[in-house]
Amino acid sequence: MHLKGIYAPIVTPFNADESINYPVLEQLIEYLIANKIAGLVPGGTTGEVYAFTEAERLEVFKFVKEKVDGRVTLIAGTNSGATRDVIRYSLAAEGMGYDALMVAVPPYSRPDQRELLAHYSAIAEAVKIPIVLYNFPWRAGTEVSYEVMDSLAKYDHIIGIKEASSDMSRVYEFRLRYGDRYQMICGSDDQALDYFLWGTTSWIGGAASCAPLQHHRVLEAALANDFVVARKHMEVLLPLLRNMESSGYTQKVKVGCELLGIPVGNPRQPLLPLLDEDRKEFERIFKSI
Repeated sequence: MHLKGIYAPIVTPFNADESINYPVLEQLIEYLIANKIAGLVPGGTTGEVYAFTEAERLEVFKFVKEKVDGRVTLIAGTNSGATRDVIRYSLAAEGMGYDALMVAVPPYSRPDQRELLAHYSAIAEAVKIPIVLYNFPWRAGTEVSYEVMDSLAKYDHIIGIKEASSDMSRVYEFRLRYGDRYQMICGSDDQALDYFLWGTTSWIGGAASCAPLQHHRVLEAALANDFVVARKHMEVLLPLLRNMESSGYTQKVKVGCELLGIPVGNPRQPLLPLLDEDRKEFERIFKSI
């Protein structure tokens, strides 16, 4: 499986009582598909999966699968704090017909590299569909080391890694160390153009839920080897990405969706809506892209 294009870790719309708003989720799905998204990733951080019950996670997986109906690639975010739970979610997504899984480092427990290797190996042994690992040490507290990737190379269905460390040296090292063995997927939004210059063909970006076409334009030009045009598109998008990375990422993606006329609502607590001054600054930037 080769990933190519923009993949949106889709936000979860909530009603005022924090229940999931499925009609608006369907509206968002249709908007994203109509605006050049190559795939959707329900169960990601931007979707607030950490605040889901198990039943909600599986309901969202099922709903997205049914509404997409094969039109774009579906990657299930199956991360959790316990290996057995990740395996259970992964088997459920595989059974539903998902195309792939995205599995981050377990949160909060901060496993060492021996433990992380055992975690990923257990998941790889349990499922047959493609797996994308997710390296985001700022959030997880643990980095996916080269030694772990070396040991996982025997699993052909571990196809790549979403890299969100903001460390470009890892992009270079992966290319030198692994060649085409692992796909490098962009997860450091403001460095996307650098990733594409070094051969990355896919971008899993949370902001794609509210700016899918703008993301697509950058990658489309890069894939055509027109990096002058790609840079022009990136210069338009970059202020938005920088603003979102500064704080309140999920809240800002949701505000962006609202500005598109898709009423996804506020985040679930513990996240709170943006302060008025932060919202005004984000809206100013969003309206300029």
